[in-house]
Amino acid sequence: MELTTLRQFIAVARTRHMTRAARQLGLTQPALSAAIRKLEDELRVELLVRTGRGIDLTEAGRVFLAHAEDAVRRADAAVMAVRELMGLERGSIRIGGGATATSYLLPQVVSAMRRDHPGLRFYVREAGSSAVAAAVQSGELDLGIVTLPLKGPDADDLLRIPLVEDELRLIGLRREPAKGRGRRPTPPDDGFHWAEIAHAPVVAFEAGTAVRELLDRAAGAAGVSLNVVMELRSIESIKQMVAAGIGVGFVSRFALGRGEGLACRDGKLSRALAIVRRRDRRPSAAVAECIRTMTLNPRLGR
Repeated sequence: MELTTLRQFIAVARTRHMTRAARQLGLTQPALSAAIRKLEDELRVELLVRTGRGIDLTEAGRVFLAHAEDAVRRADAAVMAVRELMGLERGSIRIGGGATATSYLLPQVVSAMRRDHPGLRFYVREAGSSAVAAAVQSGELDLGIVTLPLKGPDADDLLRIPLVEDELRLIGLRREPAKGRGRRPTPPDDGFHWAEIAHAPVVAFEAGTAVRELLDRAAGAAGVSLNVVMELRSIESIKQMVAAGIGVGFVSRFALGRGEGLACRDGKLSRALAIVRRRDRRPSAAVAECIRTMTLNPRLGR
């Protein structure tokens, strides 16, 4: 007995009409009738009875229908499980994020997934949160890592999965030693106040990015207008420019070693990062595993 025969019987039992069932299955009515007769001969029992209005099930037919439906459901589940396994073995993942995500969060995730599933392929796009969200909405990307909140008329189309809280820290601030007997310089890990960099040159992220908007808003609330002398997209470029003495800069805590960078003492410069995907699309096995790996990544908890 084959699954095809079971599906044919189920179609007839549900429609209670041989011709309509044949049309659904893409068969001729005589071919379907012959298949059902062969099934009854194999079982040595009558499953269907013809009536003036169509077809009815015998008692044996009703019992057989329940088992046939269960068998087909189990077979379909088995096929889906195998396809999902193959999706993990040979699937692809298209993911986008900002500089912090692509440089410091994703490498460990990709490494872990490739270690367990070496056949997976990754396409990673670096872009601002707005561009990444738009690409996920359009289907160009499967997943995105963005700064919340999301803006735009279609923002509700995206499911948000909380990932981690990031903090921006100041680098490159050089303080003059305090004068006066018995006074000690401010320790490097004592943080900073906006007033200290009111006139300092700043190497900043591009205008319009989520990080830049956060910094401009926080500085403005403290009555400071940032003296931006250079705009960049790359965190490593900002760090190199700051190291060259061009000015101070702000980078993610994930781009710094333990104890590096100064926290803002006028209010924490924090932002919430989240994974986004389309609400109306079931993620593939590979994409679902990527989400699971990211949310369980111990690095994101430091």
